[in-house]
Amino acid sequence: MTRSTPNRRVVLQTGGAAVAAMAAQLALPDFVFPNQGDDEELAPFLNMPRTPPNRLDWETLDSWITPQDQVFSVQHYGIPEFDASKYKLNVGGLVKNAVTLSLDAIKKRPRQEQLMTLECSGNGAGKGFINAIYNSKWTGAPLAPLLEECQVDPQATEVVFFGVDRKEETLRKGTNRELTVDVPFGRSMSVADAMKLNLLLAYERNGKPLEKRNGAPLRLIVPGWYGIANVKWLRKIELRDRRYMGRYMGRDYVTVRGEKRGDEVVFVETSVGRMNLKSIIARVMRQPAKGGKVPAKAYGAAWSDGTAVERVEVKVDDGPWRRATLDKEPRSKFCWTFFSIDLGSLAAGKHSLVSRAIDADGRAQPSAEDDEIALKKTYWEAYQQWPREIELEA
Repeated sequence: MTRSTPNRRVVLQTGGAAVAAMAAQLALPDFVFPNQGDDEELAPFLNMPRTPPNRLDWETLDSWITPQDQVFSVQHYGIPEFDASKYKLNVGGLVKNAVTLSLDAIKKRPRQEQLMTLECSGNGAGKGFINAIYNSKWTGAPLAPLLEECQVDPQATEVVFFGVDRKEETLRKGTNRELTVDVPFGRSMSVADAMKLNLLLAYERNGKPLEKRNGAPLRLIVPGWYGIANVKWLRKIELRDRRYMGRYMGRDYVTVRGEKRGDEVVFVETSVGRMNLKSIIARVMRQPAKGGKVPAKAYGAAWSDGTAVERVEVKVDDGPWRRATLDKEPRSKFCWTFFSIDLGSLAAGKHSLVSRAIDADGRAQPSAEDDEIALKKTYWEAYQQWPREIELEA
């Protein structure tokens, strides 16, 4: 059986109207895949769970900028309760001029917009979790000028970002001793990265105030880094002269990966940071069968840490890799790029399809069998190729 995806006219006339208006403001196309015809019907993926609320639905995605009802959110300490009207951001630690700013004061600073695809680093770890990703226009105040005004001490090497959310954590020392402490959610990066990455103190998404589940009233936006680095409910920025090793830097969101060195495999632990090159086939569309075969096309998306995606290739069953067509627009450095490919006329029955992205530096998206994925012991940084299964009826 086949089922149709909403065509672009229906999208613009109904729930997509707000998205279309926002896209027009950005001078972007209203529809994701401009090469998709109104006569094409969806060939559903096999053995895939349906998309839950507040997650991206790849098969019906109809906007380059993700609508709010398909935006994921992850909270490790829950959504905090606090009086947003009394919100303050503190910037201190190893700085000459510590400051405390209200949200109004932050909004009065120079505004900056940032188009960016934000992905959870565990996205792609399993069939039920391949939709924790979305594309946005963020608006806020750039961080680097604020740090310059605070005059960072030359001894500072680390910037730590703390959220309002907090929780008691039990730390183990030795074999019999436990220490329980109340700690805020925190993430950090080097001063050098904080100054060069165009970090944003964001208070709007797509021209509207942030929703609370997405970090209102203020969150950090780190272009090209996984979602965990984009601290929500940001309340404190602290400059330090030593490494911050909170739970979500030193214990969780730590990738354990085996590296082959001759005949030896050495396991190395790294903290999740920059996004990896990745692509996925979003959907397969078919036309009526002709002569017992089914004309089909595949549409998908590719993204990275900001390194340009040079090409995307697609393979059907055991066939050769074939180059897909990258959409010429919309394009933005830290955003996903959409692609399409005419698969030709396929025989009726089951087929397997997979995509791989190659960036401007020649790096190719690995398969699950490649060492960098096969020797990875944790589910974070799940950027392996993702095969898709379909069944076509003549």
